[in-house]
Amino acid sequence: MKQPVTRILVASLLALATASSVYAADKMHAEKTDKSAAAQYVDDASITANIKAKHAEDKSVRVTAIGVETKNGVVQLSGFTPSNTEKARAEEIAKTVPGVKSVKNDIIVRAN
Repeated sequence: MKQPVTRILVASLLALATASSVYAADKMHAEKTDKSAAAQYVDDASITANIKAKHAEDKSVRVTAIGVETKNGVVQLSGFTPSNTEKARAEEIAKTVPGVKSVKNDIIVRAN
């Protein structure tokens, strides 16, 4: 019972962060038509938030165990997992997010 509530809470918070990032990106884009470093940072933050939200929705990925960082559309996954299946699933999910150019999967598989 606690785990679904936690996943919903995490997904909600990540969705809120994503919405804030999108709003900020739109506002910055209206002020300057070319893609500034700040706008790229906002895009990367939005990609990261979207990946974390999708990880939270997927029951096969432990969202608290997987780290996500994005720079210029390149996503790096990190953390520890007990299975190759979870490692692969986290990467598959990341690749589905719009704006992702590539994924570097540095998740380490180790037994508990």
